Amino acid sequence: MDIRQVFGDNLRRFRTQAGLSQEAVAERMGVDRAYVSSMERGQQNVTLLTLWHTAQALGVKPVDLLDEDFAAAGDSDVPEGSSPS
Repeated sequence: MDIRQVFGDNLRRFRTQAGLSQEAVAERMGVDRAYVSSMERGQQNVTLLTLWHTAQALGVKPVDLLDEDFAAAGDSDVPEGSSPS
């Protein structure tokens, strides 16, 4: 799977599990809602800094957003050791 899609799928899953809208995540990151939407669709080649800000906005570790197994699992639980807030 393309790493951009892995990131996007994980972003969407953590965001919804945290009960956050795209707009709320965008506000926490200081970006536009459309940018969050395009990241979720795998259309953005994000920088390390964006990866960090996304993780901070969701209350997860940056590595959690790159977990291919979690992305492929669909609606699985949050990986052990992660706690979206």
